[in-house]
Amino acid sequence: MSSKHIETEAIRTQIERSQYLEHSSPMYLTSSYVFEDAEDMRASFADEKERNIYSRYSNPNSSEFVEKVCKMEGAERGYAFASGMSAVFSTFGALLDSDDHIISSRSIFGSTQTLFNNILPKWNISTSYFKIDELDAIESLIQPNTKVIYAESPTNPAVDILDLQRLGDIAKKHNLLFIIDNCFATPYLQQPIKFGADLVIHSATKLMDGQGRVLGGVTVGSSELIQKIYLFSRISGPALSPFNSWVLSKSLETLPVRVDRHCDNALKVAMFLESHENVKLVKYPFLKSHPQYELAKKQMKLGGSIVAFEIKGGIEAGRQFLNAIKLLSLSANLGDTRTIVTHPASTTHAKIPEAIRLETGITAGLIRISVGLEHPEDIINDLKQALENLNLKLYKNFN
Repeated sequence: MSSKHIETEAIRTQIERSQYLEHSSPMYLTSSYVFEDAEDMRASFADEKERNIYSRYSNPNSSEFVEKVCKMEGAERGYAFASGMSAVFSTFGALLDSDDHIISSRSIFGSTQTLFNNILPKWNISTSYFKIDELDAIESLIQPNTKVIYAESPTNPAVDILDLQRLGDIAKKHNLLFIIDNCFATPYLQQPIKFGADLVIHSATKLMDGQGRVLGGVTVGSSELIQKIYLFSRISGPALSPFNSWVLSKSLETLPVRVDRHCDNALKVAMFLESHENVKLVKYPFLKSHPQYELAKKQMKLGGSIVAFEIKGGIEAGRQFLNAIKLLSLSANLGDTRTIVTHPASTTHAKIPEAIRLETGITAGLIRISVGLEHPEDIINDLKQALENLNLKLYKNFN
């Protein structure tokens, strides 16, 4: 990474200005590019020149977005995708062969787990899982065909923290690729490459966009690995659109100031929930009661925007709580300016068997809050009235 601060890199990293000397990068809404002559065309397709050929391969807007993420993450190179899941699938599709083996944390996004369990086995790619509190078991899971250690930190949706340095050391010891989904933290709060990650994946749809407008994904890391991902992706076609690239690049300019406010609001919400009599459990990385509080303080600048909590009264209490929400949004997204309330067991992780959900802390009453940028008193007041509504209706069910 250069000597500039992340805040400066996010704002001042731009593609070359055109003859019009625009201050803000323009949108390059073009599917293809022209060549000067036959030799220029031949050399470009022979990869003898670095230049734009077709927007499925590269585009000035996606290049600017990727360059910003690389500088913020401390990565050599990256590639931008149409969504976070296309980034996950394409990364594994590019790097794995038939009969390869993945070791993954059990606590991962529901769609990623479905990819590992239902789709990659079509190509005889298998996955073994470890619990977030059983890192000692990882080495016993390594097989001769193991190629990757994969994890999220913080995890979705239970916001658990994994020891990135320890995972990186295990991967290095056994010559495995170490891949981290850094979506919840963003490169502003955490840079996994510092802890030994070879590749870092983001759903840019979340905090990178920050306003619930566009889909996007990005993978960054070493030039050697990204070249393989690029070659796979230019054929399979999951490229990020120029428009979405432009939106995301502009959004990164405000990522640090937005995330600061998200984290400040989230800590206040977590502290309120922890003090409420109708709440059974609260998990937020920068709450001292979080099981991995010290580790979170070591790895992250701040605690992030996601708070997980469990209401007394189980799934029925959770259902009535959601129905009582007035100001906040009921949605499966996160990382928005608007605070979002989600019930993972019935939405984002509904396709995961109940036994596995419980193993990762996704109980029937677990609620995930993506804390937005509204005034914290307004967020807390809406949560408070919804919880007080439960106090009237479900007090007999409290445990």
